[in-house]
Amino acid sequence: MDGSEEGKWGPFGRPLFEDPRSRNLSRVGVVDIGSNSVRLVVFDGAARSPAYFYNEKIMCGLGAGISKTGRLNPEGRQRALKAVRRFQLLAAGMKLAPLTAVATAAVRDAEDGAEFCDEILSETGLRVHVIDGREEARLSAQGVLLGWPDADGLMCDIGGSSMELAVIKDGQVGKRISSGLGPLKLESMKGGKKTMRKHITAVLEELAEEIGTGHKRLYLVGGSWRAIARLDMYRRNYPLTVLHEYRMAPKALGSTLKWIGKTDLNEVRSHTGTSATRMALVPTASEVLKRLVRTFKPKEVAVSSYGIREGLLYEQMPERLRQRDPLMEACQFSEQKDARMPGFGASLYAFIRPIVANEPSHRRRLIKAACLLHDVTWRAHPDYRHEVCFDNVTRANLGGLTHKERVFLGLALLHRYKNSRENNRFDRVFEILDEKLITKAEMVGKAMRFGAMFAVDEPHKKAALAWRPKRRELHLTIEAEAAGLFGEVAEARFQSLANALGAEPVVHIRN
Repeated sequence: MDGSEEGKWGPFGRPLFEDPRSRNLSRVGVVDIGSNSVRLVVFDGAARSPAYFYNEKIMCGLGAGISKTGRLNPEGRQRALKAVRRFQLLAAGMKLAPLTAVATAAVRDAEDGAEFCDEILSETGLRVHVIDGREEARLSAQGVLLGWPDADGLMCDIGGSSMELAVIKDGQVGKRISSGLGPLKLESMKGGKKTMRKHITAVLEELAEEIGTGHKRLYLVGGSWRAIARLDMYRRNYPLTVLHEYRMAPKALGSTLKWIGKTDLNEVRSHTGTSATRMALVPTASEVLKRLVRTFKPKEVAVSSYGIREGLLYEQMPERLRQRDPLMEACQFSEQKDARMPGFGASLYAFIRPIVANEPSHRRRLIKAACLLHDVTWRAHPDYRHEVCFDNVTRANLGGLTHKERVFLGLALLHRYKNSRENNRFDRVFEILDEKLITKAEMVGKAMRFGAMFAVDEPHKKAALAWRPKRRELHLTIEAEAAGLFGEVAEARFQSLANALGAEPVVHIRN
């Protein structure tokens, strides 16, 4: 960044987080001009956990043939220009502040890259900020940190014309490096597949010498990696199709990469929702990933849906904001926006906390999140509210949440609205959890189910729960003035909670 006022705020040219105490993000749009695609993303929602208000991608192939000609693909250039024109009009329709546009490898490497940026400025009024390789690596790694605050390992962002690596540890981005291992660039090499494979291996060995190996986790960023992850899900018949936080063991991933080499990808493309243009790059990207895992030897491979665009937001976040939990921030934002009685979630958690006090801290975090979200789908039809709850959590754009945690949270919310799991369409998704966690999620859901209807304001001030595990007793002590709240439905739900704990219900009325 330069020392000017505009340079201080990076490509946005203005502060996005003027008040570190703010919980909400003012709507902001980013245009990402990549080697393969041009995308508009409009962010909104919680400041620490931005959501996608609008997301549109055009596969332009700007970098196709650049290794041979040194210039942007002419057809891709025209398509990209049309896309940017459309995005500017959409932004005007949304009454956004000026869009921010960034361009990566194809534009920075092409002879006519600067000319193309001038053309965009002339025809649309949008100034494009061209980012160099090391900066691209840093921003992509910061995107990982936005959704994964405790990330520890090596970020790998693959685009059409380049591949970036960055070390992430203790909330910081360390050494970073850029290479030319993008599928569009590799496919234009002379000498066939054998030459390409030797080239990939040689480049990766050089990168490994510079940045080191044996990282705890490899974080994959970029459309080609996501396409491979979808194929891995398809091959494994994995029941949850959320890409963010999807994890793969290196050996299992190796099996998928071998399978990709033997499979007609056009036949399976419709099952994974992958475009033909993207799928065409998968075989070459697979060759890179196969050798990447072999060279860097990570213990685990994980997919991050967050990258350079999210990294641009993280860049501006004050440290105070970065330290917040993205899951809890998203849940609090959702409660404030959609719940009937915002703020009740904290009271509900205080009410049920005595029976979950001995749970590990990471699970109590999920239970608190469930309490915040317990009422945000109240507008759904009562017969389907439990399903909407489950879908809302397991498929939502949420950071700081593993797949197991998503399903645990979703199952707890399902039981908030439905006593039984019979005759539902989620059985296969439940398989992600073991029986112990399924039972625990059911108990949490039934605790919320009881607490949410026992009192509609501050139930923790009207009664107290106490769990006696050795005696297998669940005690409920009700304040005298609140005794009338313990009606027939409340009694039935308290009994259901006790059954979930395998306990005898004991009720006291305080004099």
